[in-house]
Amino acid sequence: MSHTGRGPLRGPDPVLRAAAAHVFVEDLDSDPLVVGTDDEHHLYRVLRLRPGQAVTACDGNGRWRPCRLGAGSLLPDGEVVEQARPRPAITVAFSLAKGDRTDWAVQKLTELGVDRMVPLLAERTVVVWDHSKADRHRQRWTRISREAAAQARLVRLPVVEAPTPVPDLLSRLGPSACAAEPGGEMPGLDHPAVLVGPEGGWGPDELPEGLHRVGAGPTVLRTETAAVALGAALSLARALG
Repeated sequence: MSHTGRGPLRGPDPVLRAAAAHVFVEDLDSDPLVVGTDDEHHLYRVLRLRPGQAVTACDGNGRWRPCRLGAGSLLPDGEVVEQARPRPAITVAFSLAKGDRTDWAVQKLTELGVDRMVPLLAERTVVVWDHSKADRHRQRWTRISREAAAQARLVRLPVVEAPTPVPDLLSRLGPSACAAEPGGEMPGLDHPAVLVGPEGGWGPDELPEGLHRVGAGPTVLRTETAAVALGAALSLARALG
């Protein structure tokens, strides 16, 4: 893909892109590298890879290395590469959505390279949050994000937080925060943490005066669509430098 006035966008490292699979491991410096049970099942049973095929392994913190698939393990096939953390870090927070729409948003935001995702508990969030199931939900979102990160060849795993009330998140984000509202300005990296409200909109006094507002386009979007659109805009802006 090209864009007017600039060179081609930089894609993933050719070795990462060409690998038959990308997995996350606990110890990147061992020989051989040990893969988890779920990853082993995915490599051998789902993808049906064979020993000798090229696979990349990553620690989820920016370090990765090329490997070859062995019998139940990965054999190092090159030196460890350390990739710099992209700046600024991008956060997308969005109101909890019904059904599997929150899952979908986590998956797509991960693929886009968003660094942090925060499900929001806003005044008009329609989902009734069951705190007794918080750990189970967060574990599922973390698993979805990890699988999407492997598919996207990410070398850093994003953070998926537990659902958080809007005031609590704003107090943590400080001046980096902005909120999505119709008629808002073009999103930019001067405010790399964006909050997306529920489809009923923000409560009348929910957002503090002076909070920067950004728009997500000329149409009315579902919460998860707006979150992904704004995440894509911020990720592209960062990639363009």
